Amino acid sequence: HVQLVESGGGSVQPGGSLRLSCSSSGYTYKTYCMGWFRQAAGKEREGVASIHTDGATSYANSVKGRFTISEDNDKNTLHLQMNNLNAEDTAMYYCAALGGPIADRRPGPWLLDEEEYAYWGQGTQVTVS
Repeated sequence: HVQLVESGGGSVQPGGSLRLSCSSSGYTYKTYCMGWFRQAAGKEREGVASIHTDGATSYANSVKGRFTISEDNDKNTLHLQMNNLNAEDTAMYYCAALGGPIADRRPGPWLLDEEEYAYWGQGTQVTVS
């Protein structure tokens, strides 16, 4: 079965950087779209960044130019490089995956919609203060 395990969270000062990783197993990695989501205390979960099976990436406006999503296909690992962090980035960060025929749709805003994703990791906490 599909398993996603995040790592790399922690505490950092404003302006600092962190790199999150998501190790995946239980499926053919490149056939799934992958995404990073976050949920701050008292707020709804929101899409942060995603990568389509064709390699197309998308980002929330709040992180464009600061965050970069990437993949290490050999290791079935997804990354999120986060630079110039600020207090508003404090949240639990989740890795998610979606597969099957819906993953073959053309890239679009749906890639940052949590309702599209069937598989989730347990999350890793990022605190900026």
